[in-house]
Amino acid sequence: MADIDKTKDTVVAADGDAKTGVSRRDFLTGVGGLGIGAVLGGLIGGAFLLPEEVLAIPASGGYLLVDTKKCAGCETCMLTCSLVHEGRENISLSRIQITQDPFGKYPYDMAQEQCRQCPFPACVDACPTGAMHADEVTGVRMVDEAKCVGCEKCVNACVFTPSRVQWNHEDKHAQKCDLCKETPFWSQDGGADGKQACVELCPMKAISFTKEIPMQSDAGYDVNLRNEHYGKLGFPTN
Repeated sequence: MADIDKTKDTVVAADGDAKTGVSRRDFLTGVGGLGIGAVLGGLIGGAFLLPEEVLAIPASGGYLLVDTKKCAGCETCMLTCSLVHEGRENISLSRIQITQDPFGKYPYDMAQEQCRQCPFPACVDACPTGAMHADEVTGVRMVDEAKCVGCEKCVNACVFTPSRVQWNHEDKHAQKCDLCKETPFWSQDGGADGKQACVELCPMKAISFTKEIPMQSDAGYDVNLRNEHYGKLGFPTN
């Protein structure tokens, strides 16, 4: 799969209204035989021109992948996330989440729940103020806290459970993973073209970053990050 070409990779974001005029359904019908794969892969290029009134959202410039079987459940990623974004260690303020099932058996007793930077982000569609948006340069789906009015529509609109958009109960605004683009308490450059704190600090190396659009399924985002060294410790590598 090729790296994302920002000049070609765009997807349509929202159902049309009186302003947009063209809904996502209308757009997909118009694409017809080209298929959604061609749209997401940037294959149609300039061969298909979007009407000016269609709201287009660029594909995200990056994605987090996890290996649930490699995760130790230490919550370092959660503490790191809250620290670099909020300046304090609080798992309730983390934008990546680890859920645990005390009745489950390995590897189904634990899951890493990261934002998937959806091609068609329901959270962006639901936001009435534009606070939830795609960054103009990188396409990363993120929150402009200054525009957030606290309606929590984006939190409820997320199609995943738990929601990949969190409610910051201390500062009273929505928040989500921005691939560390805005981390005032971390000196590294983040975002789709920089580093991600959870990737850098995970002691198990169970989180990785890619610029390639993953397969849009659980298997596309939960991948095998184990290697031969992991096997030498007596752990499964498949």
